[in-house]
Amino acid sequence: QVQLVESGGGLVQPGGSLRLSCAASRSIFSFNFMAWYRQAPGKERELVATITSGGSTNYADSVKGRFTISRDNAKNTVYLQMNSLKPEDTAVYHCNAHRLGVIQSQDYWGQGTQVTVSS
Repeated sequence: QVQLVESGGGLVQPGGSLRLSCAASRSIFSFNFMAWYRQAPGKERELVATITSGGSTNYADSVKGRFTISRDNAKNTVYLQMNSLKPEDTAVYHCNAHRLGVIQSQDYWGQGTQVTVSS
């Protein structure tokens, strides 16, 4: 089991930057990938970015070139650097830890951190 705690959200103007952190209670290396999701009011949850244990990353088209996901295994922390923020980036951002399994896969979620992009 693992507990995930997100931080770093807040209010920022369009074009600004924020860095979100996801602190895990145990080693994140044991998970196949870590991910950031977001959910805006009235919209379904969206996968923003993933990073595998090997460091491979993937991004939603809407954030490519603006967001960067990274991990620090020594600190058990995953980051999401968000640049050139747009109002449509406004959402609650959740950290996710995923472990693949032949019989049973596991997902763990943080409580989320609010990101608001507004002038």
